[in-house]
Amino acid sequence: MKPILRRVWARRGQPPRARVHPRYEWEYVYGFVQPETGATEWLLMPTVNIAAYTSALAHFAELVGAGPTKQVLLVVDQAGWHVSPQVQAPDGVHLEWLPAYSPELQPAERLWPLTNEPLANRAFPDLAALDTALAEQCVRLAEQPERVRAQTCFHWWPRTLPVSEAFNRT
Repeated sequence: MKPILRRVWARRGQPPRARVHPRYEWEYVYGFVQPETGATEWLLMPTVNIAAYTSALAHFAELVGAGPTKQVLLVVDQAGWHVSPQVQAPDGVHLEWLPAYSPELQPAERLWPLTNEPLANRAFPDLAALDTALAEQCVRLAEQPERVRAQTCFHWWPRTLPVSEAFNRT
């Protein structure tokens, strides 16, 4: 419920106004993105820790059908709850850690300004209203893969090769 403040327009000579009401209740957005396609999966969780992350990974694996016949490589930063030996990646999900202190390399980091858009300069009466606004924005973003792709598909990001091309490489 901590406000996100951004610049606002104001008449010349008038102070800009943005209604905020800082409080400390938390909602966490877990975002998974396939940079090449812009496909996203979202989870709203009440906390961020090893158990919640393990649960989010299991939910993500179920959503994308990861398992013995479909392998998914998930690139993550080195947050404590990502690298803990207590994290249990589900079958078919393989974690690859980025170098430490390199959030600029993580495509998912570019999702957060997109999720924050409807929250900026707004005060929410309670956590349920914030949850609703976040959920609606996540649905909108899931329906706009090109917008997400434009933010997350770096020029150096590896591209998926068609099966015929992948097998013909020497």
